[in-house]
Amino acid sequence: MFINIRPIQAIKLIRIFSLKSLTIVRCISALPNLKPLNSKLTNFMKNGQVEEAQNLFDEMPHRNTVTWNAMIRGYFQNGNADKALHLYSQMPVRDIFSHNTVISGLMQRGDLKGAEEVFECMGDRDVVTWNSMISGYVNNGMVDTALGVFNEMPVKDVISWNLVIAGLVKIKMLNLAEHLFREIATPDVASWTIMIKGLLSVGRIAEAREYFDGMPIRDVQAWETMIVGYLENGYVEIAEVLFQKMPNKDQSSWNEVIGGLVSVGLLTDAVKFFGEMPQKHGRLFNLILLGFIRNGLVREAHTFVEKYCISDVVSWTNLIIGYFEVGEVKSATKLFELMPNRDTTSWNAAIFGLGENDHIEEGVNLFIKMKKEDLTQDEATFTSIFVLCSNMASLNLGMQTHALVIKAGLDDFTSVGNAIINMYFRCGNIGSAFGQFSIMLCHDVISWNSIICGLAHHGNGELALKMFENMRLTDVKPNEITFVGVLSACSHAGLVERGKCYFDALKNEYSVPPTAEHYTCVVDLLGRFGLIHEAMSILDQMRGDGLEVPASVWGALLGACRTHKNYEVGKIAGERILELEPSNSGMYMMLAEIFQASGQREEAERMWIRMKDEGVKKQPGCSWVESNNRNHIFLAGDRTHPDFCTVSHTLELMYWEMDGGVLTAEASSVQEIEVHIRFPSAPCSGELLPYC
Repeated sequence: MFINIRPIQAIKLIRIFSLKSLTIVRCISALPNLKPLNSKLTNFMKNGQVEEAQNLFDEMPHRNTVTWNAMIRGYFQNGNADKALHLYSQMPVRDIFSHNTVISGLMQRGDLKGAEEVFECMGDRDVVTWNSMISGYVNNGMVDTALGVFNEMPVKDVISWNLVIAGLVKIKMLNLAEHLFREIATPDVASWTIMIKGLLSVGRIAEAREYFDGMPIRDVQAWETMIVGYLENGYVEIAEVLFQKMPNKDQSSWNEVIGGLVSVGLLTDAVKFFGEMPQKHGRLFNLILLGFIRNGLVREAHTFVEKYCISDVVSWTNLIIGYFEVGEVKSATKLFELMPNRDTTSWNAAIFGLGENDHIEEGVNLFIKMKKEDLTQDEATFTSIFVLCSNMASLNLGMQTHALVIKAGLDDFTSVGNAIINMYFRCGNIGSAFGQFSIMLCHDVISWNSIICGLAHHGNGELALKMFENMRLTDVKPNEITFVGVLSACSHAGLVERGKCYFDALKNEYSVPPTAEHYTCVVDLLGRFGLIHEAMSILDQMRGDGLEVPASVWGALLGACRTHKNYEVGKIAGERILELEPSNSGMYMMLAEIFQASGQREEAERMWIRMKDEGVKKQPGCSWVESNNRNHIFLAGDRTHPDFCTVSHTLELMYWEMDGGVLTAEASSVQEIEVHIRFPSAPCSGELLPYC
């Protein structure tokens, strides 16, 4: 179709179009250059400075699609998908990059339905769109769906092939992965490396090597994959030779091979390669050091530190932990004193290590020293000191430490709360333990175990079982320790049938494999009420579960036989214990008592002679009490305590009162027989008292 325009009209039209074009050009030139601002937004988001990025975005008078995309992608990167989706919904104009960013972000979040909705609504899709869907399905374990999307793709690039092959390798469908690999027109280095890694993961070493040798080009990652594969499959010498042949070794290469050697326990080889490294760094040094320590080679680890002299506070701390783990307390404490710089972790390691090796008072003194030096204490510090207080049964110190926790604002940590509960139970303060449990914001399985086992241990069986029923109403699942407390509570409360039901629930409802401790509790439960033969049948059940009957189970049975005068079974149980624990002095004495009670005096005498011939001596009984910030220790037969007479008179009066006597006013006024033992009823101000 032609339009007839006269020359004069054509000139006018040209002038109009020229003026409009000039106006458009002037408008475009008047727009600000957004590239620097968009780059700044991207950098803010990459560095996690989300608030700064949002402020800049809000202040920008003009924004283009790149601006919006940078913000959306940044919010996804920083874990705020809701904000990203909100911005996506407000975008005035979206491009294909906008859609692809949202699809990728939703897939990473696990929102497959949302990603599918965006994908279906897109008018145009590029290969990145399809790859985002495949990657998302693979990462969410839907490899079959990813394969279906892959087959629908109109155009595939090598990334598409690599994504789906990697997904198949991940679920060990290597035959199909190999089939697809052969169909790639031009596989890249990543394609070959994916196949090599997959074959190595199932032990097909020779085939992996064939792929490696067939690679037209190899990058550092391909070499590292093959070398680590050899190491993980036990071909150490081949791995070392291949590493020596590697043309270009970067820092990552050294890290991979040395880390691989450490992981398979070849520490000498790891040290050799570490010595050959052109640039040594602390992370790898500490990795080798930890390898020595985890294998109990603490002396060798110490030699390694002294040889290279590149240790830091982490190295020193690991060495201290290592020495404590092998029981060399003097070496550990000496190393701690020699440390040029100590952080909180170092102090925690020393305090915890002393407690684990029964140097409890030294651990407490170190904690006091730490506080005097005004060093920061964290939740690990207080957890360790509460364990020390528990082992010492030092309620006074425990309550003072509780006050420090409150002042430091660390009482909201669940681990600290659990340690406080255990401390109060171990020190006999049931009310404070229960109170601590009640005020905790969050309870984990250790919290519930602590309250259930603590109540059961102190004879509050009914309350312990009530707490267990409360636990069952939560999302926290009971474990083997929970049921030790529950079965013990049933034993204390005399609930035989209920205990049997809980033992069945242990195996059938919660699928917890029963341990020797559970069987000990059940035997004790049945034995307390004279069900000796039923308790014996539990031993057969235990053997049927593939467990050897330990001394603790025989001990529970022996205690029941002694109570209910079933001397025949008691003799069998006692002999089994002596077979397992020939140095158990208590068993000799208990068996001698059983023989004597059943009229077999000659057998009782033989038991005493046997005990003497074996060189077994009875350990004296030991009791201790805390009074006025001091621990007083009493041994059976020991009369050396300065207040021995006073304590003895007081005990005689207590026995007399329990036998029905009446304490006269004269006796009660005798000051010499008063014993003052003060236990504070609430945490004090937080100032640690001098501890002896």
